[in-house]
Amino acid sequence: MAEETDIDAVLRAADRVQGPYHLEFPDGFDHCRAVARAQALAERLRADFDRPCVLDTGVQDASFHATVVVPAEATAAGEQIAIRLSNHGDFAVVAAERPGCYVDLDEAEASAALTSADRRTVETAVASLGYVLIPEPALHRPYDGLTALGTHTSPRGEATWWIRFFDYL
Repeated sequence: MAEETDIDAVLRAADRVQGPYHLEFPDGFDHCRAVARAQALAERLRADFDRPCVLDTGVQDASFHATVVVPAEATAAGEQIAIRLSNHGDFAVVAAERPGCYVDLDEAEASAALTSADRRTVETAVASLGYVLIPEPALHRPYDGLTALGTHTSPRGEATWWIRFFDYL
């Protein structure tokens, strides 16, 4: 995972990369390559958890391209683990149950929704494929970057870094 002190710099650097559809993906984004990596991640997690994982790549009008889900019956805690993959910066977010259920993975562990062993397995698999793990709390801060997110706001009525890099637009 990117060091916490570097997260802001990492997000801001990705925010500066321009593209024809700047909000959805940057110049040079290779959708076929991204889907192939997502498939490789799903296969790696299938091997690690000895169960098929769900890969959703049917994403449109979004700043992410895929979600991989380790099914609940494959985890020691009995809750699914979701990994969302951004179109920007090779970013990935890991969440117990689904994004937004817990403040972060530490809270999910404390709530017994995630074991430390399963967390390590997923984080290792994600990192081994070159993704940059972004902690979910960093993404729920108000967005103050370069793009005009316009009407794309959170339920609280503000644009966030989550919307910028991991949500439907």
